[in-house]
Order: sequence, then C-alpha cells, then structure tokens
Amino acid sequence: MPGKVRDRDSRDRFSTATRLRVLGEQTAERVYRSQSKRQARRSRLTGRAALLALVLCTLVVALAYPIRQYVSQRGEIEDLRRQQQEAKERVDKLRDQKARWQDDAFAEQRIRERLHMVMPGETGYVVPSERTSAAERAEQGAEDRPWYSNVWDGVDKADQADN
Repeated sequence: MPGKVRDRDSRDRFSTATRLRVLGEQTAERVYRSQSKRQARRSRLTGRAALLALVLCTLVVALAYPIRQYVSQRGEIEDLRRQQQEAKERVDKLRDQKARWQDDAFAEQRIRERLHMVMPGETGYVVPSERTSAAERAEQGAEDRPWYSNVWDGVDKADQADN
C-alpha cells in the first residue's frame, strides 16, 4: 500500500500543481483581458477627446470673426448714440439762442455791447483798463477790442507797409 499512497499523493500533488497552474493562467488571462479593455477604452476616449477638441477648435475659429465684428459694431453703435445725443443738445442750445435773438431787446443789447454803439442822445465812453498798457492793448485779440480799433489798426498797418 505504500506504493498506492505514494501514487495518490503524487497525483494529488500533480493535480494541485496543475490546478494552481491553470488558475494562474486563468488569472493572467483575466488581467490581460481587463488591461486590454482599459486600453481599448482609453484609446476610444482619446479619439473622442481629440474629435471633441477638433470640433471645439473649429467652432472657436468659425465664431471668432463674427463675434469680433459684433463687439466692434456694438461699440460703434454706442459711439453713434453718444454723438446723436450731443447733436440733440447742440440743436437745443441753438434753438434757445435763436429764440433769444428773436427778442428785440436782447438783440439790441448784444449789438450795443459788441459794436459799442449808442442810441441818439446818449454819450458813449470807453474806459481803458489801468492794468493794461498801450502795448498790451495792441496785443489783445481782435475780439477783445472794439471794432473801430481794429479798423484803425488795419489802416495804420497798411500805411506802414508802404514805407
């Protein structure tokens, strides 16, 4: 019997070793299959991600110019609205000024101030400022001096140019 026990033990050992080897192979196959599935999923996701990135880049490139145009046109519209508002304010001021000039008393007052004119029977006076010398008065702008001073200055300059 000792021979039979030995055969049985060797068979059991053999069968256990065989079983372990088979289990190891099966486990290795499962691990290999799961790794290849992961790699397949990764490659699919990578391809999808690349396609998604390509589509997004295409959309960005396709929409960049129209969006830039839209933004610049909105800025232009805002500028035009501002200019329109300024023009309306100018028109309102000019209408007010026109209405004032329609009043005879206002027109007469402005004419008298600007041209240094006096009504018949009145005496007109021009008082030079003590702070300004004759040379400084000559350097004053034409709009700061009476009109007749400008006329005489023009005559004097024309007479001096002939000498």
